[in-house]
Amino acid sequence: MARRGGTMSEALKVELAKELGFYDTVAQEGWGGIKARDAGNMVKRAIEIAEQAMADKTARQ
Repeated sequence: MARRGGTMSEALKVELAKELGFYDTVAQEGWGGIKARDAGNMVKRAIEIAEQAMADKTARQ
């Protein structure tokens, strides 16, 4: 199965990895070296950030 191109920017992924505490693994082994749980937590956090941004935008209107 081929991987699809991700929609998260590299900068956002790095920021989230640092925030969640597994950037050292990414730096040493690449994105393939992280645990599935860490990847899931990264996606969950990205969704939280997006939802908050949408809520803030709605509140300003």
